[in-house]
Amino acid sequence: MNEYKKPATWSDPTKKLFPHQVGFTGPPMDFDAGPSDFLRIAPRTVGVHGRLLHAPGYAHRLDQRVDNFHQLEEVVHCFANAGADVVGQVGTNWVHAGGRDVNDIRSYVATMSERYETPLHMAGLTLVEACQAMGYERIVLNSAYFWPDWRDGVVRFLRSADIDVVWFGNFVDLGLYDEQATVNECRWIFPGNLALESCRRALESGAAKANVDAILVNGMSNYVGDDGVPERFVSLVADIEHELETPVLSADVTLYWQIFRTLGTAPLGRQGSLLNSIQGAPTP
Repeated sequence: MNEYKKPATWSDPTKKLFPHQVGFTGPPMDFDAGPSDFLRIAPRTVGVHGRLLHAPGYAHRLDQRVDNFHQLEEVVHCFANAGADVVGQVGTNWVHAGGRDVNDIRSYVATMSERYETPLHMAGLTLVEACQAMGYERIVLNSAYFWPDWRDGVVRFLRSADIDVVWFGNFVDLGLYDEQATVNECRWIFPGNLALESCRRALESGAAKANVDAILVNGMSNYVGDDGVPERFVSLVADIEHELETPVLSADVTLYWQIFRTLGTAPLGRQGSLLNSIQGAPTP
């Protein structure tokens, strides 16, 4: 039985700082760009709050995600108490850690959302939800910086949702780096050209050449722009899609897409095909 009741004060719009309030949680030990990126493309009516998980000694291992998975409920509880309308969990690996599949995560998300009267969206699950909403059945996975066990876990998770992953690979598989250790040293920040080049190589690899609906990109990688500031796929995807003539669904974009849909609002500016689909305008 659910004994939690969201504070009644948040049902009064005059008591909220913003008409639309979003809570984000990112991986421990990382300053995450999610709140900043989302706010940059959101209407003025949207406010964003970020919260880190507290996990001393965290080293990005999958077993540590399993050990700290319970903290996600604490995050949703805290944001519900503070008046968030929706909570976004950044980081693709959390959905498959510990062998969880799409049914496990759908059940978990539904339970948390109902228990705390606040919708929760997990980045890894939104990749699946976006594919299903757009009717994409055959995909290639650009696994970017992901370690091999992270990469393989994402593939297993996608396939548990009956998504046909016809090819998958990380930066090493794509021939962009010689070894995973070098990728890890970059700390998720890469040369600006790698966003497009990694998608191009994924699309051209092996069986990917035949009738692929979309390119999926897991994780939250960053690419140094002309001004020296790292950017995520949300800032790059419209140009990449134009160049490759193929839809690109990255985990940051699919997470923001689901949050905007939950709020009943839409992003501003020129966006890639997925976010553009909720703007009510033709794809740029």
